Amino acid sequence: MSEETVPQQGGTGQPKGLLQQMEELMAALNANLSALGADLQAAGDVERGAVEEGRAG
Repeated sequence: MSEETVPQQGGTGQPKGLLQQMEELMAALNANLSALGADLQAAGDVERGAVEEGRAG
């Protein structure tokens, strides 16, 4: 069975509702996107610093 067809269990042993599952997935997605954005920004800062050093030198 795929994960989508198996009801997820909460801490109380009750199956989670679709809305709760969607909220948890959206929260996880937002956290992942925030981390990705921070990583990309840090990588851009490093690249910009290298370019500026190349221009100065």
